[in-house]
Amino acid sequence: MAPKIILERVFKIVEQASHPFVLHSLPNKRARRPFHFSLAVEFLNALFALSVAGLFAGCGPTPTTEVDWHSFDGKRAFNHVRALVEMGPHPSGSSTLTRASSYIASQLQEAGLVAEEQVFMAGSPRGPIQYRNVIAKTPHGSGGAGQVIIIASHYDTKYFSDFNFVGANDGGSSSGALLELARCAAMMPNVWFVFFDGEEAVKEYSNDDGLVGSRFFVEQLKADKRVDWIKGVILLDMVGDANLNVTLPGNSTGKLVENVFAAARDVGSRDYFSLGKTDMLDDHVPFLRVGIPAVDLIDFEYGSAPGKNDFWHTEKDTLDKLSPRSLEIVGQTTLRLLTRLRASP
Repeated sequence: MAPKIILERVFKIVEQASHPFVLHSLPNKRARRPFHFSLAVEFLNALFALSVAGLFAGCGPTPTTEVDWHSFDGKRAFNHVRALVEMGPHPSGSSTLTRASSYIASQLQEAGLVAEEQVFMAGSPRGPIQYRNVIAKTPHGSGGAGQVIIIASHYDTKYFSDFNFVGANDGGSSSGALLELARCAAMMPNVWFVFFDGEEAVKEYSNDDGLVGSRFFVEQLKADKRVDWIKGVILLDMVGDANLNVTLPGNSTGKLVENVFAAARDVGSRDYFSLGKTDMLDDHVPFLRVGIPAVDLIDFEYGSAPGKNDFWHTEKDTLDKLSPRSLEIVGQTTLRLLTRLRASP
């Protein structure tokens, strides 16, 4: 029982015990004694409850600047991926994408976070499309310059007219991992979990096609004068391949790359991470363009043999190609990275 409610109960008992009507309505002393005795017992019980409530006040979840990376569960993340895949294709603007966003929001709420949707219209080669980013911010921390760390994923799947593309790895894996990260890091101050819509280009990437959700999100940061709030962005993309080989693109911020490698070393997974020689056009780029440090954790060797990428954007991007262990490696490394970034100046 909340202390406020208990106090109200105590005051009510005192009021009853001292009210003239109550005293004068009793016919004799024999009737008054059991009445006052019962009030006294209830009064003492209420005081005891109040003392217990005060003793344990503040013993619930409290903000933390460090998260145990062991808490990330690859099987839980994989189950989220399964749930998204079983919905079928969910390209931007589809009713299935709305179902996917509702699922993501419900899981964030179960983690104790408040989820909000950033819904907007934007043009595309197929005409105007309604997009919806899903955002959850940890309840502790009020932002401020250099305070916020964003962990992000895209959850839309690319539209194909000739086959069902479910995007188990491309969209699904990173979103499942991000939901599990949100559960683990829900009490760390100033962390934002962002699920972008519209990462996939309708035809081909251009200023008007692809990265729609992340571009809109950054424009809102600019409009709200909060660009300087963002300490760094950790983007996850295609992180579930059973043959995991995360290659950080050349256009990731150097300091963040160093921290990723250090975090991977801390959790015993350094061999799964390397630095690529080429740039990657992904949802971290709009942040880089406005000077926000960002790193892209992506495995772009997703195919039938090492070095190949022949499962990407095909009907072969299915759940059986993924591994809970791969999700766990990336998730645990990200949790450790989050703690390192929070501790750094």
